[in-house]
Amino acid sequence: MNDEVHPEPRWPASLALVVCAALYVVLPHRLVVGPRWLLPILIVLPLIPLSMRRHRQPSEAPSVRRLTLFLIAVITLANVVSMALLVHELLNTNVSQGRNLIYSAIAVWLTNVIVYGLWFWEIDRGGPHLRAGSSAGWPDIQFPQMENPSLAPPTWRPRFIDYLYTSFANGSSFAPADAMPLSARAKVLFAGEALVSLVTVAVVAARAVNILK
Repeated sequence: MNDEVHPEPRWPASLALVVCAALYVVLPHRLVVGPRWLLPILIVLPLIPLSMRRHRQPSEAPSVRRLTLFLIAVITLANVVSMALLVHELLNTNVSQGRNLIYSAIAVWLTNVIVYGLWFWEIDRGGPHLRAGSSAGWPDIQFPQMENPSLAPPTWRPRFIDYLYTSFANGSSFAPADAMPLSARAKVLFAGEALVSLVTVAVVAARAVNILK
């Protein structure tokens, strides 16, 4: 397959990063470490040069992927910290207003789904720039269309929306749905997302519902 035939659009992932930054901004101050504006700036500023090229292609510089992975890792770490602070607030303080905590739990959960969708999109077969050409590696995630090619056009390959849906299914059911992790790194990511979702939904959201007034 020619490397330039089906380049991967960059804008869905860029939009997902912006949404993560916006969700972080709406969190209460007690769930944010450091200045509230720091993480959004760290996310948005690098997107300006990254977005100058509309597609992820095999010819892109390795630094582009390293920068993208760095942004995803920063968001992942910040969201885990916010989840830990939220759990601490619920278990160690006298909380009188549960509604804001529910909104915070929703923001943390949504960020978790989006950020792991980005992880899946970026690691599968070496990344979207390699999947666009003929130098893609072995698949990290198996989609139904790969197992049964008759379910999709001959040129089908997973796009960002497929990885985002996979993340949503894994984050809401705490287990893979139709797409299965194959590699060790994919299994670690699936397990990490499920763990954060489980804590957020089962511990945080359940506790917040009990204190609603």
